[in-house]
Amino acid sequence: MDRLLNAVRTRLIPALLTAAGVALVTAGLVTLTVPATAGVLPSDPPPSISARPATPSPATPSRSPSVSVAPSESVAPSASASARPSAPVVRVATRLAVPALQIDLPIIRPPGGPNEYPLCGVAMFLQHEQLGQPGEDRAIYLYAHAREGMFLPLLRQSEVRDGAGMLGMIVQVWTDDEQLFLYEITEVRRHQTDLDKALNADHEQLWLQTSEGPRGTVPKLQVVAEPLSSGPAPDPADAHPSPEPVECS
Repeated sequence: MDRLLNAVRTRLIPALLTAAGVALVTAGLVTLTVPATAGVLPSDPPPSISARPATPSPATPSRSPSVSVAPSESVAPSASASARPSAPVVRVATRLAVPALQIDLPIIRPPGGPNEYPLCGVAMFLQHEQLGQPGEDRAIYLYAHAREGMFLPLLRQSEVRDGAGMLGMIVQVWTDDEQLFLYEITEVRRHQTDLDKALNADHEQLWLQTSEGPRGTVPKLQVVAEPLSSGPAPDPADAHPSPEPVECS
């Protein structure tokens, strides 16, 4: 009898508990936290989130032809250069513009994470522990669809001489603390399948990503810009756009 009880205690009960755990996971009643895979680009699965603007919160926010150039010293942006703050400053990017390409978009936090299909009408920032926000000495990674009124001009320019015409263009980024950051485009990276260089950047950079084909196309276009200057936005209202994201059809 003792042998029978011992077998029940040591073999049968653990097996039942294991089976129950598997059933709970399958039923979605147990959530397993899986760390984000480094180097994976924001993907394009079918839409499954509601179209609503995300409220930024004070949290740190996921080979082919390549053209690059060193930042030009001839550009004289209106915002004066500023030194890095001695203490961390919590800020979130709210708007970006590339005047030469007539791009001007609100920026929101992805409502469903990096693996949700991106919304239309806005740009979004990728949240990853190795990425950051303007002024944090890390890469800032923004992405949007290659559609009219969004990042389509980036794609079109990249198809002409591998995007050489974009080199030297200025990108403006506003933040919720009413600062304006200026960047200069220095590199156009076509047909990319990972974001390892952005994750491993050893200084602040601005990365813009858009699609190179219809939904499901894996390679992406990446445009890299180096910081030029930062300072208070001439008009504080410019830092507070009203996002109106919609689900893409």
